[in-house]
Amino acid sequence: MGDRITYQKLKKVTSDSYELARKYYGLLSVLNGLSLTERELQLVSYASIKGNISLPENRQEFCEKYGSSEATINNMVSKLKKASIFIKAGGKVIVNPHIVPNFKGDLVLQITLRNGAEAR
Repeated sequence: MGDRITYQKLKKVTSDSYELARKYYGLLSVLNGLSLTERELQLVSYASIKGNISLPENRQEFCEKYGSSEATINNMVSKLKKASIFIKAGGKVIVNPHIVPNFKGDLVLQITLRNGAEAR
């Protein structure tokens, strides 16, 4: 019975690219124990869609869209840079390219959770 593998298919339709990105980064946060707040997930999602969070117009639009402030953005950017979720590239703060898929279409994920108690 220990050799059994459970397969489960989940399908979720999202309203737009921002919501799709939010769900993706929410999964990464939970699976990696990052404990990102809702606002941090919104910022990472927004920055991944826009390309960066450095441009003043991107910061202003984020603040308007999510009811946030410049000071809050600065605090979140600092925390997310320490976690290597945000990096600085070309003078701009961007989401680490290793965790930015294409959110314009469908996104299919394969997640393998290994049971460490079961030696293989």
